[in-house]
Amino acid sequence: MIVGTAGHIDHGKTSLVKALTGVDTDRLKEEKARGISIELGYAYKPLPGGAILGFVDVPGHEKFVDHMVAGATGIDFVLLVIAADDGPMPQTLEHLDIVSLLGVRTGAVAMTKVDRVDATRRAECEREIRALLSGGPLADAPIFGVSSVTREGLDALQAHLQEAAAAQDARRPGAGFRLAVDRCFTLDGIGTVVTGTVFSGAVTVGDEVIVSPSGERTRVRSLHAQNRTATVGHAGQRCALALGGIAKEAIARGDWIVAPPLHLPTARIDVRLRLSAREAKAFRHWTAVHLHLGAAHALARVALLEGESLAPGSEALAQLVVGQPIGAWAGDAFIVRDASGARTLGGGVVVDPVGRERHRRAPERLDTLRRLEAPTPAARLHALLEASDTGIDLDQFRATQNVAGSELELGRDVIRIESGGRDIAIGAAPWQRLRDTFVERLARSHEERPEELGPDLGRVRRMAFPRHRSAVVDALAASLLEEGRVARSGPWWHLPTHSIRLTEREEQLARAILPRLDAEGVDPTWVRDHAKAVGAPEHEVRALMRRLGRRGDVFAVVKDLYFSRSAVERLALAAKALDDESGAVRAAEFRDRIGIGRKRAIQILEFFDRVGFTRRAHDEHRVRGDSLLRLGESP
Repeated sequence: MIVGTAGHIDHGKTSLVKALTGVDTDRLKEEKARGISIELGYAYKPLPGGAILGFVDVPGHEKFVDHMVAGATGIDFVLLVIAADDGPMPQTLEHLDIVSLLGVRTGAVAMTKVDRVDATRRAECEREIRALLSGGPLADAPIFGVSSVTREGLDALQAHLQEAAAAQDARRPGAGFRLAVDRCFTLDGIGTVVTGTVFSGAVTVGDEVIVSPSGERTRVRSLHAQNRTATVGHAGQRCALALGGIAKEAIARGDWIVAPPLHLPTARIDVRLRLSAREAKAFRHWTAVHLHLGAAHALARVALLEGESLAPGSEALAQLVVGQPIGAWAGDAFIVRDASGARTLGGGVVVDPVGRERHRRAPERLDTLRRLEAPTPAARLHALLEASDTGIDLDQFRATQNVAGSELELGRDVIRIESGGRDIAIGAAPWQRLRDTFVERLARSHEERPEELGPDLGRVRRMAFPRHRSAVVDALAASLLEEGRVARSGPWWHLPTHSIRLTEREEQLARAILPRLDAEGVDPTWVRDHAKAVGAPEHEVRALMRRLGRRGDVFAVVKDLYFSRSAVERLALAAKALDDESGAVRAAEFRDRIGIGRKRAIQILEFFDRVGFTRRAHDEHRVRGDSLLRLGESP
């Protein structure tokens, strides 16, 4: 269990920790000279049975509240220190506010310096403390009268801390390892060492980890957990990690050491923000603040997502727009202080660390954020799956929530789609809505353009699914095709009941022209040549070829020059073979491969670019993975 002290300057926090552990946490010369804590101090107390209490001693001076916040983030138990002669003071109030905003719900009060007061003042101070804690998370916290000089009350306080540690479940939600760096230094013969509190997961000697947000990869060479040599460090412990192959200058307080899948630097964080009830006026949209999250301290702006202001004691969804990327994960607590860094304004919890830059106040986005406030990652995922038509990126969800895939039971009716190496999930109800939309869009297209067989899949996506990944639209089309709700002719998608019907005259001409095209292969003749061959007016043959093209029977490479399906498939296979061999298709090589002139080869490649079979990059063409031509498939 990690115990964090809190309280006003000179109320005896450091002396109390020393009396409990025997360790003087003031290690700096300036701290010794001035008699105050400036930096975070750490001490450890072995307990019967082998467990160890970790103490984080924080500065009490108002100038060092940012250090106090860094120490308070990640503690399990707060030890609120109040001197009996002074009673609650300004920093007592601010520190209590901070630990409350950070979500610390267990603790005790050490009423120090009782050797300096009489019984009347002692009783009066207890009443002041009870009044201070009334209505808050520590309202029922026990109060221990103690003296670091006479050691009065220390045994009772120690016994209470041991009981709290025994009841403490240090396993925190989240599968991946995260350590918030609060110190970084070098040791002779060891190298770079970082210390901090492990927020989640576990780390073992030899593990590869990432310094986030910089992205530097390193490996754990050795570690200490709760001030003892260990091979593994767990959530809820203070750990020191010796890291290999990385300079001290590459790591700073506020960085995170994380398991590789959790490296997710962000500069836009959607949160639930609560304004302190002690604030005198409302909080305004786009207020500049000092943000404290984990051990990080950064400048940020707060964009309120619900209204233009926030009243004292109230809460709302908001977005933290940070000056530089930091590490943040769902459920992390944070503190915001005013632009001068002089007072604490409020705090809250991260809802989604990957906030939107645009449309962040859109109703559907706010609905998503409220669904992400469900109590568990599994509940959040199911809430999202009920509503999201675009699908949930499960890889990103696992990373932002820091949860193992095994903890997320999706159910049999959830649709899973692989897209660009990402695992996408869509709930059953949204999936059915998407399928209905696909069919409705085709029906509307047939009404608007009855002379066309139907749109290609790219056009369907642009018309009906502009925010969806192409893999999702592909999967939709495939499922509907399999069930017979839609049909496909070449690249064109249509309802099974819709077709382009030719007149008897057109059917007669088609029976004469299509075999000619098949026979001509990759070097067909022009529309005028076909008209002469079949003895029909040129304009009539041209109109027929356009209709055959809409049915997917032929393809117009350039105006009035049509290729049969078999010819286009042969050309496409030749282009794909070149792409597989050398990573690109070049006009000269393509010309040689199919045995036609350079001009015609260029025209064919430009046609492939137009229909989406290839994409051009300077003088090269690269075959796309989502070709409309569907090589090897029948129309």
